[in-house]
Amino acid sequence: MVELPPMKQMGYDRAIVTFSPEGRMYQVEYARKAVETLSTTAVGVVFNNGVVLAAFKEIPKLLVPASLEKISKIDEHIGIAACGILADYRVLIDHARIKAQINRITFGEPIELNALVKDVADRKQRFTQLGGLRPYGVGFLFGGMDGHPHLYETDPSGTVREWDAHAIGRGSKNARKYLIDNYKEGLAKDKALALAMRAVESGEKKVTSKNIEIGVIENKKFKLYSENELKAALKV
Repeated sequence: MVELPPMKQMGYDRAIVTFSPEGRMYQVEYARKAVETLSTTAVGVVFNNGVVLAAFKEIPKLLVPASLEKISKIDEHIGIAACGILADYRVLIDHARIKAQINRITFGEPIELNALVKDVADRKQRFTQLGGLRPYGVGFLFGGMDGHPHLYETDPSGTVREWDAHAIGRGSKNARKYLIDNYKEGLAKDKALALAMRAVESGEKKVTSKNIEIGVIENKKFKLYSENELKAALKV
């Protein structure tokens, strides 16, 4: 059962454009909760020549696994993992892909990762200022190459952070602890892959090749792992 906020908070609770007397924006906080508690764990790890993205997904009986997507390709050199409301994820993925293609058509070159991240974060932030709308209830881990590998996080408020390794979703607390204890700079790809897998396993139960996705950006190329490659990765 959902616990309603105290009566004195109700007015601020319902309006996205109104700060509470404590300086809080409740709808943005609720959107963050959707990412932190309602969605399965996603992890990103930077290695010496790229980025590993790994995400756990719950698959109800009779659901076609391929219809539930947690990691997606944005452009040749950019991949993204998401936690939160997957309908919001789908809309923002389409937006990001269009921006990437417009950049290629206009300038004849791939979009810079930090420019794309900022554009998506700006769109999220605008939805915290407009009355009658709600924030996007989705958090992202962007992995890509801009000369060097980078891992960015955007949350529902539109905040952008860059990490060497990070986790979001319901198991993020345990996964982050594992990353903090075990991450080292200059990891090789196989070590980064093993680290990402173990971090996901620390936040989720019964990880198999059926319920995990892995995407790797290496040498400015994104690749989504097949089931056979996932089985091999789980043995690392």
